[in-house]
Amino acid sequence: MDERQALMSFGALSQETRLRIIRTLVVAGPDGMAAGAIAEKMEVSPSNVSFHLKELERAGLISQQRESRSIVYTASYEALGALVRFLMEDCCAGNPEICAPARDVAACCSPSAKGQMQ
Repeated sequence: MDERQALMSFGALSQETRLRIIRTLVVAGPDGMAAGAIAEKMEVSPSNVSFHLKELERAGLISQQRESRSIVYTASYEALGALVRFLMEDCCAGNPEICAPARDVAACCSPSAKGQMQ
């Protein structure tokens, strides 16, 4: 992840509703959630949640897929892992054991771990 993409991601996450949405989608897992269910869970109007979902999608943090009459949104675990890895790059001045917990979290979202999760 480059600095420009990291800034877009942090910008999208710096709003309370969007942060709550991304955390909800992470918990929902690969099945994701329909936009209406997200709006209901967030207790915001469908148009409000739609605005926030577009911002998260623009930042590459979520993706959407049409399923019948619904649009289902899922977290982009790869993008979220890349964001954590971006923060932890060149970590700890040569003491990698300090960063081990964060590195493990980021590793679970890497493309190679994706196949292991299924």
